Amino acid sequence: MALTLVINGQSRSFTGLDESSTMAQVIAALELKGDRIAVEHNGTISPRISWEAQTVSSGDRLEVVHFVGGGCGPGSPKPPGQKSARGKG
Repeated sequence: MALTLVINGQSRSFTGLDESSTMAQVIAALELKGDRIAVEHNGTISPRISWEAQTVSSGDRLEVVHFVGGGCGPGSPKPPGQKSARGKG
């Protein structure tokens, strides 16, 4: 029987997973990199360290947030009127 979860508000079924599946297996099934996401499981933040042991059940709600890198680094264009960190505009 497939495991059905609500992920970011959308119902999703996983045919290869069942009621004994772990959060780590769900993350792998979603093809996500664990070091780039945060997961809320039924309203509670799920620490990455617990994913291997934490089981999920059909109907559970997950909110998954992706971390995105970026920002201004050396050579990045600056907004108009903004000076660089060295005070040279």
